[in-house]
Amino acid sequence: MASAKTARSRGTPVKENGAKLQEGLNVFKSDKFDSQSYVQSRCSLNEKEIRQLCSYLLDLKRASAEEMHRSVYANYSAFIRTSKEISDLEGELSSIRNLLSTQAALIHGLAEGVNIDSLSKSVPEGSSENGSLISEDRDPTDLEKWLVEFPDLLDVLLAERRVDEALDALDEGERVASEAKQLKMLDQALLVSLQTSIVERRQKLADQLAEAACQPSTRGGELRAAISALKRLGDGPRAHSLLLNAHFQRYQYNMQSLRPSSTSYGGAYTAALSQLVFSAIAQAAGDSSTIFGKEPNYTSELVIWAIKQTEAFASLIKRHALASSAAAGGLRAAAECVQIALGHCSLLEARGLALCPVLLKLFRPSVEQALGANLKRIEESTAALAAADDWVLTYPSTATRQPGRPSTTSLGNMTAFQHKLTSSAHRFNFMVQDFFEDVGPLLSMQLGGQTLEGLFQVFNSYVNMLIKALPGSMEEESNFEGSGNKIVSIAENEAQQIALLANASLLADELLPRAAMKLSPPNQVAYKDDLRRRSSDRQNRHPEQREWKRRLASSVDRLKDSFCRQHALDLIFTEDGDSHLTADMYINMDGNADEVDWFPSLIFQELFVKLNRMANIAAEMFVGRERYATLLLMRLTETVILWLSEDQSFWDDIEDGPPIGPLGLQQFYLDMKFVICFASQSRFLSRNLNRAINEIISKAMAAFSATGMDPNSVLPEDDWFNEVCQDAIERLSGKPKAVNGDRDLNSPTASVSAQSISSVRSHGSS
Repeated sequence: MASAKTARSRGTPVKENGAKLQEGLNVFKSDKFDSQSYVQSRCSLNEKEIRQLCSYLLDLKRASAEEMHRSVYANYSAFIRTSKEISDLEGELSSIRNLLSTQAALIHGLAEGVNIDSLSKSVPEGSSENGSLISEDRDPTDLEKWLVEFPDLLDVLLAERRVDEALDALDEGERVASEAKQLKMLDQALLVSLQTSIVERRQKLADQLAEAACQPSTRGGELRAAISALKRLGDGPRAHSLLLNAHFQRYQYNMQSLRPSSTSYGGAYTAALSQLVFSAIAQAAGDSSTIFGKEPNYTSELVIWAIKQTEAFASLIKRHALASSAAAGGLRAAAECVQIALGHCSLLEARGLALCPVLLKLFRPSVEQALGANLKRIEESTAALAAADDWVLTYPSTATRQPGRPSTTSLGNMTAFQHKLTSSAHRFNFMVQDFFEDVGPLLSMQLGGQTLEGLFQVFNSYVNMLIKALPGSMEEESNFEGSGNKIVSIAENEAQQIALLANASLLADELLPRAAMKLSPPNQVAYKDDLRRRSSDRQNRHPEQREWKRRLASSVDRLKDSFCRQHALDLIFTEDGDSHLTADMYINMDGNADEVDWFPSLIFQELFVKLNRMANIAAEMFVGRERYATLLLMRLTETVILWLSEDQSFWDDIEDGPPIGPLGLQQFYLDMKFVICFASQSRFLSRNLNRAINEIISKAMAAFSATGMDPNSVLPEDDWFNEVCQDAIERLSGKPKAVNGDRDLNSPTASVSAQSISSVRSHGSS
């Protein structure tokens, strides 16, 4: 049923293809078919189309080559195994064929022996010890004499181990037997006797050669001579296996003097063992090529044997050199062992053996373990310093450097010395810089992505600790993944809290990406000058690193948000939880004040003073990175205004409670204009902030309009608001300004002009 269903399912495409083919052939059946015009219509390509076609064909060629390489690599082991099995099967078939031939000759001889026995009754004399019939009335021929002497000659040559002469004698015997059989120069009994002697002596010589090849004392030329002789005898598969086993036994014997210990240097042990193993593989490959050439069967067996020895070598290195380094996070020690092994292994490529991929695959788990342990050590060491960090920015000291590492070993470290960080950030940075000193194995093992991901997780954990260092974030942020219950020193004042942001931003924007650039190919990290370095860093062509840098920035944004949220809440709420920014402060202005001293509300005065104070602190901490300080203060201003925009209880009181009066609306409008004014002068005015303030003003004017009054009729012109705001800025900055005698700032209603209201106000009333 399944086959019938398959046949039916395949029937439809066949019919469709047949219909398409038939339709395509109809053009040739027409009586008006013009072959010349048909060819021209199909082949009239211009130069651009020809180039496009050539480019398309080249792409197909490359894709086909890549697919072939992937297919060969994916099925290489199966191909080699199958080739070996075919080779063994051919050898067995050859042995069976020889055995059957010998048995057939013996049986035929036995059958002929019946006639010989009958003849011997009539002619009893003249029978030789070889079974040949030699008449007494004639002298034996030269061939008959040679037949009598040949077995003894072979025995002498074998006893004296004169291999080359024995091989020549066996070849001569084969030639004589072949000619005698073709020309019928000998009767069947003599021919069978000759063939039996050849087979027995050939087997004896093969056993002698195999025994010699297996002796540890057999070296160099003797081994090659024995293997060549065995191959000449026709037993090539056995000869090749003996050759490989001889080299294996030799380096196994030499390894007895190599005694690894837990206290020995892993690199020295790796170098010594690599020298033994890969030298033996190289010698075996050379002998195999010299004796057996490039025959696929023997080449496949050599590759399988070499891979097996490489796997055994990797197991020893992992056990005696990599295991302890990987567990302790010694990435450099593990990387050095891998590099040493790869260096010796790569020398085999000249002999056609590419075993480096095998080593890389076997060493990858150990290097991954060392990578993870090293990153864990960076995280734990940084966390330990964060518990006692005073959050004061300083230049790095020599004590921060890794023990045994030279100062400024790389351009990255030289650049790092120019920046100020706190002690825990310095430790984090230098451990990361040291971590990236040796990345060769990480690149060759395609661990670049895993390395970047691990480093991001460690940095994210450090940012979590920085968030916990904010006074108001202990309970809220205590369950961050990666931070656990680690104790962190609290940043008590604003300078310390801004230092947290300086740590995270400098690491994420400059130091970590510059260190990670070492994971790029060499031609991408060789820069002529620092300007080109920064340009290439900004225009990083590697999507993986570009995405990684974006994630670092996102992690820093979490710290920035926590910082802004904490300071915004400190401004808005008292220690008892009461709010400094309520609707009552505007609603109650009308009717409760005889004369209003026009000045921004207290909370917005405090916001201005706080931003000024933080700007001065940030100017010292973000030298050369003023843009980041500006964005930080911009975010803080936005946080306060957005909180006001989203405070539903505030707007419920404005819209549903007692109506806001003209004085309240003027004060509210003044507060918003004050924020716009100082934010604009300090370059904190972002599009989001401007839009949020406009929306807030619109909502307040809409609430006032609901009372039946026109807000434009009670608001003074914008010049008055600007003067009040500018006066407030100068007074809060410590620069009092004399009041213009021609104008009384306390009398805004004296110059009310609906036509002078700003576009923002007009937009709000609409």
